[in-house]
This record gives sequence, C-alpha cells and structure tokens, in this order.
Amino acid sequence: NDIIPDDGKKGYDVREIIAQIVDQGDFLEVQAGYAMNIVVGFGRITGRTVGFIANQSNHMSGVLDIDASDKGAKFIRFCNAFNIPVVNLVDVPGFLPGTAQEYGGIIRHGAKMLYAYSSATVPKITVVLRKAYGGSYLAMCNKDLGADRVFAWPTAEIAVMGAEGAAGVVFRREIANAEDPEAKRAELVQHYRDAFSTPYVAAARGQVDAIIEPAETRRYIARALEMLAGKRELRPAKKHGLIPL
Repeated sequence: NDIIPDDGKKGYDVREIIAQIVDQGDFLEVQAGYAMNIVVGFGRITGRTVGFIANQSNHMSGVLDIDASDKGAKFIRFCNAFNIPVVNLVDVPGFLPGTAQEYGGIIRHGAKMLYAYSSATVPKITVVLRKAYGGSYLAMCNKDLGADRVFAWPTAEIAVMGAEGAAGVVFRREIANAEDPEAKRAELVQHYRDAFSTPYVAAARGQVDAIIEPAETRRYIARALEMLAGKRELRPAKKHGLIPL
C-alpha cells in the first residue's frame, strides 16, 4: 500500500509492483534495455501465464514515445497470437512532446498500440496505479478500447490532463483576477483534483469497475483471469466476393 510516493512527481520502479503480483515474484522482462519508459514481460498468476505492460515511472516519468509505442504494440500482438492474457499497469502522464517526436511520426506509432489493443481478443485487464491522462490512457487500454476489467487504486488520477495544467486553462480568469494568484491557483488545482481527477468520478461513469486497495491487486486480477478464462470474441466475417442482393 505504500509503494507509490505521496508526491505525484516522484518516480518508483514498477517492477516492484509486478513482483508483488506474480507467483513467487518471478517476472521475465522482455527487451529490458530498449524503450525503458515501458516495461513488458511475462509472469504467472495462480499458474496462468500473463503478459504485463507497465509504464515505468522511474524513466522519463513513464511517458509514451515512438519507441515505447512500437515496443508495446509488438508485445500485445505477440500475446494475442499465443492466447496470453494481458495485464496493463497504468501510470502515464501523456505522449512525449517535441518536434523530434512529431517529425518521427508519434501519432502513427502511437496508433499502433490502439490498433493492437483493439484487434486483440485475449482477456485484457487494466489497473490504474496513478496518472492516466488523455489519449495516452486510451493507448494503455482503457474501457473504451476494450478492456474487460478496469481497476483503479485510490491514488489514481483519471482525467484529460493533469490538475495543474487543467486548472490554468479552465480557471484562467479566476486566477488572473484574484488578489493572490498563486494561492488561488493552488486552491483551484486542488478543487479540480478533488472534483474531476479522482477515480470515483470515473467509477460513477462506468469507466472503472472497482476501486481497490493496492494490497488486493493480485487477488482482483486472479479473479478476473478466472472469470475471463473462457472468453470468446467474434470478429466480423471476411468478405469473399460479392454478396447477392
């Protein structure tokens, strides 16, 4: 329960969380030296083989960039090909900004993860650990992208963007007209965080199935995997020539 720092700007090693979830702490990481802002690998939960995709807060704050998107998409396709359930551990502040990423095609590469998740028919379970902002949360498989079960820790912040940035946009006039702009800004940032960023708002809208204690994560994932063991998802039939009217 104490693994995530109270300060949202401090990082942590997501592999420590994975070690607490998998059987006997045995986790096989894949491509550990490439795109280290995302961690992918295999483990077992109650004997079932599971693929993990997790944002690494310790490296680049866990943002998604071109390399991380390619790494994640390739791993999702591999798991889908061999019928391996996917568990997503989400702590993503967004996509990496900058002209280098724009010129490199971050939109095209980021879309690979959305396509891979959308086409995957294996069980998909998402756990929101801390930050889940905007389109990057969509790329980490939220409810809208087909996640079968979404759980959130009480520390989760599910919103379009961070409270600091959002408050500066939404409450711009109130902050500018205040006698003490900095104090007013801090007050409105906290107001935005309490009113919009909490996982309870997302749960009320059906975007989160349950808000759980971190210590209960393994049990909830194990129960979800057992329930989804017989999952079948039909795809539209492929066209074979013209269909007569």
